[in-house]
Amino acid sequence: MDVKARGNILGNIVPARYILVVLGSIGLAIVYGLKVNLSVAMVGMLNHTALKQNNLENGSLQNATNKATIDSPDQDGPFIWSSEVQGVILSCYFWGYFVSQIPGGRVAELFSAKWVMFLSVAINVLCTLLTPVMTELHYTALVCMRVLEGIGGGVTFPGMNVLLSKWSPPAERITMTALVYTGTSLGTVISMLMTGILTDKVGWESSFYVMGALSVIWCVLWVVLIQDSPEKQPLISIEERKMIITSLRGNSAKRDQKKIPVPWCAVFTSPAFIAILVAHTCSTWGWYLLLLDLPLYMKQVLHFNITQNTLSTALPFLTLWLFTIFLGKTLDWLRGKAIITTTTARKIASFIASVCPSVCLFALCFIENNRAAAVAIMTIGITSTGGLFCGFLANHIDIAPNFAGTLMALTNTVASIPGIVVPIFVGAITHHNQTIHEWRTIFYVTIGMYAIGITTYLAFGSSEEQPWNKVTVDNEVETKPLNEEKKTNV
Repeated sequence: MDVKARGNILGNIVPARYILVVLGSIGLAIVYGLKVNLSVAMVGMLNHTALKQNNLENGSLQNATNKATIDSPDQDGPFIWSSEVQGVILSCYFWGYFVSQIPGGRVAELFSAKWVMFLSVAINVLCTLLTPVMTELHYTALVCMRVLEGIGGGVTFPGMNVLLSKWSPPAERITMTALVYTGTSLGTVISMLMTGILTDKVGWESSFYVMGALSVIWCVLWVVLIQDSPEKQPLISIEERKMIITSLRGNSAKRDQKKIPVPWCAVFTSPAFIAILVAHTCSTWGWYLLLLDLPLYMKQVLHFNITQNTLSTALPFLTLWLFTIFLGKTLDWLRGKAIITTTTARKIASFIASVCPSVCLFALCFIENNRAAAVAIMTIGITSTGGLFCGFLANHIDIAPNFAGTLMALTNTVASIPGIVVPIFVGAITHHNQTIHEWRTIFYVTIGMYAIGITTYLAFGSSEEQPWNKVTVDNEVETKPLNEEKKTNV
């Protein structure tokens, strides 16, 4: 072997690929946590009294009659941002997210996914620490910080997909991808809870300083413990390295991808890829509605104060995390027993992630202000969305492991459009009338998006390796064992 195997710093207890899974999951948790903390902190940043007065002056009597009377009001913040401004602030993250995906995915494939992930988190940490200062200057300065965070956040999924394509044995792929990508829900839980508590007890600025500072620890661990592939990792046993490399040889994955051009025409005419693209985009509409605008729904319709809002919004993402891990292990077990195929496993998970939230959103339209029922329904709906991490979101590696980063970048780029549109759409619909009647329109549109996505995926989705993934360049060099290649060079 080119790299001497010493085993990882935990000896024989934890395999190197599991360290990648843990740190990868935490990395996504950080990025998502720093993405959603503004959604919760904004409840404490806004001057709700002034905004309600503005609504009254603009003739929104209906909104005034629905204001909370059983809870003490939250302490007003310093900012008087209209619904439209709030929508822009929440959506601007995705402006940067949109433009960085494809370049980030290709850089991760051609150079280093490890450093792409590192820079992604580092940019988010720096911008988060600067957020309070920039917000005090003007909301446009906050917009700039969020756009930069989006640029960093946009490359995380393509970068992680490249790492997983090189580190995840096919027999463990559903579980490993589920564990890594559910870091997004774990980060959501932690971020919402921390942000809510810090905003309520200390001040809205504290959440950005505390979470940004803690994230620096991950940056150090990532640089020290993670490498781009098993071949480059010194902290791995010989047996584990051999097992991973051997298991991946069967899927035509080329270890050195610098000479492989992307077959763009074949990609965009592939039904399997189009199915992932449509499912990813439509499902993300619902995901970002729940992720970014759920705190506003809890405040505007159910009239929760900030502490109640935080707990009710965050806890469903904890059950999502647990459910996704259970679902991933179950599907891998069923595949191992040859009860279902990988394609079937992906479709089952995607079906759960689309149909269950749709039913729950439909139910929310008719419960009015029943808080307990609303929280229970939202918990079920959010929990079931965890299926997407075992479903189409992990499908790119199945159909084309050589281009896992680029394919994820392509679908995630299009799927970031709902992240831009949804907050603005919600702000426009609820402008001056923040009641269940307006939210019904929002829920119906979301149900329609879910229906389009899952119908397309069930019809055309596949986990079979696509012909255009197969590598013919330098094939004879690729198949030589490392020790024989080394002797040839000598």
